[in-house]
Amino acid sequence: MIRTTLTTLSLVLLFAVSSFAMAPAKDGCGTQECSKCHSLSVKEATDLLSFAGVTVKSVKPAPSHGMHEVLFQKDGGVGIVFIDYGKKHLIQGVIIDLKTKEPVAAHEKDIPKPKQFSGLDPKLVPVQYAMVMGNPKAAKKLYVFTDPDCPYCRTLHPELQKLEKMMPDLAIHIMLYPLQQLHPQAYDKARTVLSTKSRKNLDLAFEGKELPKPKGDAGKAGVDAVIQFAQEQGINGTPMVLLPNGKPYQGPRDAESIKKAIEGM
Repeated sequence: MIRTTLTTLSLVLLFAVSSFAMAPAKDGCGTQECSKCHSLSVKEATDLLSFAGVTVKSVKPAPSHGMHEVLFQKDGGVGIVFIDYGKKHLIQGVIIDLKTKEPVAAHEKDIPKPKQFSGLDPKLVPVQYAMVMGNPKAAKKLYVFTDPDCPYCRTLHPELQKLEKMMPDLAIHIMLYPLQQLHPQAYDKARTVLSTKSRKNLDLAFEGKELPKPKGDAGKAGVDAVIQFAQEQGINGTPMVLLPNGKPYQGPRDAESIKKAIEGM
């Protein structure tokens, strides 16, 4: 489950990755502050990123030498990218400190932290827009926010198929939550599944098979409602498995482990 504001917003940019090293010299780089020799103004960064339709807010030296860190704004959100000292390459990604194993950024304080999801009232889940695996009349319910083009969701789906056979008294509510910026084709797949209410189409979608395109606005209202609900609740990634009490399941994503978690409540 992956999705930070930083990485999601950065995906709008086309980029080329450049690797380079800078060796200290007697009278060159390595003898003084890099900013004395290498600079990038907001105007220059704006010109370099004009193709991406972003607004550059700030430029700072990156935590890693050889790069400028650029804070940008687009569609109401913010993110960062990196431009090398030669101003020829755009680098997209996250810099990780090898000691702390944590992301580092010069603009850390300027990037809003995503809301940490800790659970919800299961009565609020819009199950009228769910595809139900297992027994729809079961007292025990599992809620799975999932994207048919998410590789982790595709790995989970066969485990859910096993789970419905292992627990005939369980209703598994599949909440189709396509992450459109990462998986642009997933939205139409979710619409097709929801509008047809076809279990076959649901399974085919998670097998990576092609589905017929939805007709008109079929399925749109339901998929949009699930997306809006998930975002309002702070569910930023998939798959998100919620136990019957509405708390996120944190254990291994295999049928037996999920079964034990449900029975242990």
